[in-house]
Amino acid sequence: MVNVLAHPIGGLSSLRAIDVTESIGMFMKVALLGGVALASPYIAFELWLFAAPGLKPRARRLGLLSIPLVLIFFVGGMVFAYFILLPPALKFLLNFMGITVIPRPSTYIGFVTTILFWIGVTFEFPLVIYVLTLMGIMQPKVLFKQWRIAVVVIAIIAAAITPTTDPVNMSLVMGPMIALYFISIGLGYLALAGRKQRGKKHMSSFQKY
Repeated sequence: MVNVLAHPIGGLSSLRAIDVTESIGMFMKVALLGGVALASPYIAFELWLFAAPGLKPRARRLGLLSIPLVLIFFVGGMVFAYFILLPPALKFLLNFMGITVIPRPSTYIGFVTTILFWIGVTFEFPLVIYVLTLMGIMQPKVLFKQWRIAVVVIAIIAAAITPTTDPVNMSLVMGPMIALYFISIGLGYLALAGRKQRGKKHMSSFQKY
């Protein structure tokens, strides 16, 4: 796993450790990221157990069926970040102003795991909005009306989770988050349309009787 994360920069041989504990810390960060990814369905299941008593039977079934998708969306977000976001980001940062950069394991792995983790988390947002809309808990029109506030909040979150202080890395995190927010709204409207269609079918069936 560590070799895979170091591949975009040329492998582990391209990293230079300064502190004695840097290599160990690098493995700990990677192990933590892998553990969170594998545990994401269980975390979603615990959240479902907490909310299930207050949900209708259909909403409980939808929530339970969506749990396996949590891991798929999370891993999909990490794959997107690894193949789409990291290569241009590293190319820009390592060649900025022609200054030679010798990455340290702690900073490089910290940068990569932070990007992978938070992009993986944001990829869960469309799934969450879609399922909550199907359950009747969330209304997509509310999200659409508050999109300006959402962009500001996303900017603050992106600034907080970006491992460096430059606006380039912040925009690399912020851009996909904003896009996923609007995708979530679109999926929410699709779910809402499906609910209305099913409601009409039930009504017509009731009227026949």
